[in-house]
Amino acid sequence: MTAWTLHPDRALPADPVTRPIAREIYEAVQDLPIVSMHGHVDVTAFADDEPFPDPAQLLVVPDHYLTRMLVSQGAQLPELGVGPVDGPGFESDPREIFRRFCAGWKHFRGTPTRYWMEHELVEIFGVTVRPSAETADQIYDQIAETLADPTFRPRALLDRFGIEIIGTTDPAWSTLDEHARLAADLPGRVLPTFRPDPLLHPARATWQGDLERLATASGIATDTYAGYLAALRERRAAFVAAGGLATDHGHLSADTTPLPDDVASSLFEKALRGSSDGSGISTAEESAFSAHMLFQMAAMSVEDGLVMQFHPGVLRDHDPAVAATFGPDKGYDIPVVTEFAHGLRPVLEAFGNSASFRMIAFTVDEDVYSRELAPLAGVYPALRLGAPWWFLDAPDAMRRFREAATETAGFSNMSGFVDDTRAFCSIPARHDLARRVDAGYLARLVAEHRLDLDEAVDTAADLAYHLPKLAYAAR
Repeated sequence: MTAWTLHPDRALPADPVTRPIAREIYEAVQDLPIVSMHGHVDVTAFADDEPFPDPAQLLVVPDHYLTRMLVSQGAQLPELGVGPVDGPGFESDPREIFRRFCAGWKHFRGTPTRYWMEHELVEIFGVTVRPSAETADQIYDQIAETLADPTFRPRALLDRFGIEIIGTTDPAWSTLDEHARLAADLPGRVLPTFRPDPLLHPARATWQGDLERLATASGIATDTYAGYLAALRERRAAFVAAGGLATDHGHLSADTTPLPDDVASSLFEKALRGSSDGSGISTAEESAFSAHMLFQMAAMSVEDGLVMQFHPGVLRDHDPAVAATFGPDKGYDIPVVTEFAHGLRPVLEAFGNSASFRMIAFTVDEDVYSRELAPLAGVYPALRLGAPWWFLDAPDAMRRFREAATETAGFSNMSGFVDDTRAFCSIPARHDLARRVDAGYLARLVAEHRLDLDEAVDTAADLAYHLPKLAYAAR
């Protein structure tokens, strides 16, 4: 049997005119350092720097892109090592979990998950046989042996992967203790990102408890609207002091309409009373309050310089029964139609021309790239257009993004690539794919005599490395 290898020109254009140009552009940027400014790798992995437990826990269980495909083909989350929130009742044998993944390998054909995973298996772990039911144990043993090597611990992999900076995503009430430890050992390398979403949606069941966590972390009482705002400001300041560069917001709507202070205060008090007496606030009131708080987060970004990452338009936990049993982020988040032109107008009217404000807007509704987001980013100095994200983090979707957005926004008004992953070992695979797709797009511009080759190489380096650093350096 021939050893499994990856074609060096994978994801580059197929036609013989642009492929050699794309290859030359890609080769000029393939080894640039990775700037991974937004993701969900747990900071404790770097702080503790313990060996990864096993191949299943590293590659399968935390990757909801992977598990959702297997679930769509009849697998159950517990069979894939995803346990209920209230205790046991799931597969605990990592080898069995890995076997189920390998047996379902064919279901990933044509998906970005297939591209990322084969890059990880071949390029990182040296696997030479394609996953299948028959090869699962062989692959598992090879990866497990590799993970036992000290050079494959999390901090060492930062160097192996060429990751210059990585951002984690942390709740507003995080103590940031792990980041303090890392600041001493890896200064400026692993940075916290402020994620206040649970605190901005008072209808959520966890809101009251999260307010108490905020009060404890900040040392400021959150039983009044003024105290609530002050506590959020204090925590933002703590993130800045810990090296944080950005906030992160994942609301359903892009609405950023502010409310009068007295109305916002009244809604806060109503929500607080409702948490104890069961009355609560209406859906419309909560939507208005969360939109108002997005405006407040933008205003605070003007004050403290944190870049505001905004990625609305996802209906979280589409199956409430799955969320109740297994918790959030299990693959049941579904994109919805999103409107940005009116939604972002309040924030952009107030701060869009400010040198002290930076927003990076992402979407999973690609219809709005050419109609709304590219024109907005192409005129407001404070706005950058984020990379294709989530379900659009795929070869053809990234090509469509370049074609839809570049002519209006240009390259300089974009964030560069942002991987947004929970799966640590997929980071180099995702950045590699983005560099290949960009090389292909730029090669077409060269072949059509719309760019010179040296300009294309320079632009590819911007997209891969320079633009992410610029986009997240608002302060």
